[in-house]
Amino acid sequence: MSDALTMASRRPDSVMMNAPTATPAAMAELTEAPFVVHRPGATTRSPLVFASPHSGRHYPPDMMAASLLDSAAIRLSEDAYVDELILGATAHGAAVIAAAYARAYIDVNREPYELDATMFEDELPDFARGRSARVAAGLGSIARIVAEGQEIYARKLTFAEARRRIELVHQPYHDALAALLAQARAAFGVAVLIDWHSMPAAAARTYGQSGDLGARAGMSGAGVCDLVLGDRFGTACAPAITTLVERELEAMGYRVARNAPYAGGYTTEFYGKPAARTHALQIEINRGLYLDEASLEPREGYTRLKRDLERVFAALAEGVARGVA
Repeated sequence: MSDALTMASRRPDSVMMNAPTATPAAMAELTEAPFVVHRPGATTRSPLVFASPHSGRHYPPDMMAASLLDSAAIRLSEDAYVDELILGATAHGAAVIAAAYARAYIDVNREPYELDATMFEDELPDFARGRSARVAAGLGSIARIVAEGQEIYARKLTFAEARRRIELVHQPYHDALAALLAQARAAFGVAVLIDWHSMPAAAARTYGQSGDLGARAGMSGAGVCDLVLGDRFGTACAPAITTLVERELEAMGYRVARNAPYAGGYTTEFYGKPAARTHALQIEINRGLYLDEASLEPREGYTRLKRDLERVFAALAEGVARGVA
């Protein structure tokens, strides 16, 4: 399967956007742009902004030199191919932003300085936020582990290393995302952010019920949830948007859960302010539907899922056009 991010960088309708806080000299240090933005045609634009923060596939050499893991094991936390699954949303008026750097390098779905002090050889500044459930789990903005609890690093990092990743990747990503949302509000009076993720099949097996798509795909367990909609328990997104997506997915046979086990991460919480005309909904896709989780290669269900998601994109575009947000 082609690398959508590599291909996108050559497309005339893909726009690389750099943060104004990063100097040209600093940006020159990067071997890859922090992200890519795919824009819809001028006549099809809508208030929709789709994001894929965890599908990045770039692991810089300095990270790999400090890692205990090989090039296969370190990828286990990726939301593999999610950026490609959602790319068709541009045909329905959505702008799509996808991170290029791996979440194991810098997780843009975290507060920027959500750091684990035990990972660093020097003392962290007072503004670093080390007391969070995500940091305790080893999944701060600089992750300590990948899936299945495997430690990433063979040595302590320095705060300078973390700050470089935050300033050159995390900040530009969020500057661009904020700009896309501001453009949507300016043009349409509202912005609707859908933050797309994938979840390990094992994380979803206690949700849903037998007979759903996951079970029919041959996945074990008494019940499997196919997708989780996280709207921070109704605070980040208008209920009508969440319900629209839920109904569309269930009409196609998918088993959908709300806010468990994922209620929405940093991006959903930070940007989801309905009173300020910005709605944010996180969608987690069960990897078992489309991915071989050992090889990270697409499985037979990939084509069907991509086609079904196109129906969701169309329904969302129609819904926001008629004012559900």
